[in-house]
Amino acid sequence: MARWSRGRRADGLALRHALPDRLLPVLVAAMAVLAALALAGATGAQVLSDRWSAGAASIVTIQVPQPDAAASAAVTSAPAQTRADAVLAALADMHGASQVHRLAKDELTALLAPWLGHDGNFAGTFALALPAVIELHLPPGGSSGGADDAAALARLLDARAPGTLVERNDVWSDRLGTLARSLRTCAILAVLIVAGIAAVLITATTRAGLGARRQPIELIHAMGATDGYIAGRFARRTALLAFTGGLIGSLLALPVLVLLSRVAAPFAASGTASPQALPALTDWSAWLSALPTPLVVTLLALAPAAALIGWLTTHITVRTWLRRLP
Repeated sequence: MARWSRGRRADGLALRHALPDRLLPVLVAAMAVLAALALAGATGAQVLSDRWSAGAASIVTIQVPQPDAAASAAVTSAPAQTRADAVLAALADMHGASQVHRLAKDELTALLAPWLGHDGNFAGTFALALPAVIELHLPPGGSSGGADDAAALARLLDARAPGTLVERNDVWSDRLGTLARSLRTCAILAVLIVAGIAAVLITATTRAGLGARRQPIELIHAMGATDGYIAGRFARRTALLAFTGGLIGSLLALPVLVLLSRVAAPFAASGTASPQALPALTDWSAWLSALPTPLVVTLLALAPAAALIGWLTTHITVRTWLRRLP
């Protein structure tokens, strides 16, 4: 068996000369990096869209001008009730509202600080009276009745406190979802283009190798070597080189993707978050845990996918070339 194996390897094909191990892995690695970046953009957009849909998109923002003024006696049974209290009472009686929260003074100060100052002392000297800001939290998918209809909600609250403004965030959620789907489609097209270019390069490399070893191939083919045997030898060599290139490309793309993930973390996380330091170079689990699970699966699948493309492309190329032999 050992003698047969040595004879099988020494069959005259000399694939190390026909398919050198330098150019093809480098090209595949570059294309793997491009594919990883394209898929990372689509994954990030989808994660951001899902977070927005589950968070800010389910919040209705209500502004009540002159919140401390007395509410009209025609719309409230409490004589001393303010306009803000009248709106809060109307929201409390509304079906589908999971939470109603009026922002406190310090919350309004923190909300306006990026535009009006960072010292937190502007609120007391601000010339205009600030409206009351109320957050109405809805369950995922909206709610029934008027809470699902921003126009009906605005009419209801305007009757309680004229001038009340209602802002619904689901419009931005729909737009962000459309953007995420568009980016995902573009990413798929980019990956298909990269895979097509890889197949073309592998075909050209295989044809060059076949041309360089034409006489030995014709000789062993005339001696009885089957098309499947010759194609399999070339395909295994190409698959190994493509797998190596895909693995190198995944490793090169990993630090870039982790860095982008850390920078984008404040936009996807709830509350305020700051970019964290990068993990140690030897802590691969920390590098992978810093990425979304779909992106980790994508990185792990790049090398096997490159090997599969190389194997299939080489098989088709070699078998087609052998059929044209005289």
